[in-house]
Amino acid sequence: MLTTLHTAYSDTRAADLAWALGREPLPALAVLDLHLDGAQLQLRLLGASHQVLLEEDRGSCSETVACMPGSSTPLPLGVSKRLGDWEYEFAARVETLGAGSFAGRAQELLALVADHPHGLAGTFPGSPHAFTAMLAQRTEGQVRWRTWHAYPQEGQLVVTRTRVGVRLPAAVL
Repeated sequence: MLTTLHTAYSDTRAADLAWALGREPLPALAVLDLHLDGAQLQLRLLGASHQVLLEEDRGSCSETVACMPGSSTPLPLGVSKRLGDWEYEFAARVETLGAGSFAGRAQELLALVADHPHGLAGTFPGSPHAFTAMLAQRTEGQVRWRTWHAYPQEGQLVVTRTRVGVRLPAAVL
């Protein structure tokens, strides 16, 4: 699903993004509710990037990547945590592209997500290449999502990937 987000483009620098786990739901500009084989997943586009809410019989998880005033947790390159019976893994990277490459990559990503049944993308006013996009799936008992946050004025694309799955017991020797 592709939508235009009717708000000012508030997180205008990739370096302003922060990461948080366990935050309450924040006001969303667009929401996609998904039912993935026993998991309830809500993809949320915020005025300041994204939030994902996961509910399952084993528990819940909330991930926020956004420009959060007062946050002291910058966007990490990687996180691995135990959440009850789950393993949570998060990774982020920043791609810096030239103007032509950036426009092409933006169009490619928006096309990928726009028609995907588990995809949500929102473009911001002012630039067709200013967007946040999210894509989710469930495979092999794990819920996974990827996100893309585009900063055309900097030529930067912040790419994240997350995996949440059941923690496997240690092997018995």
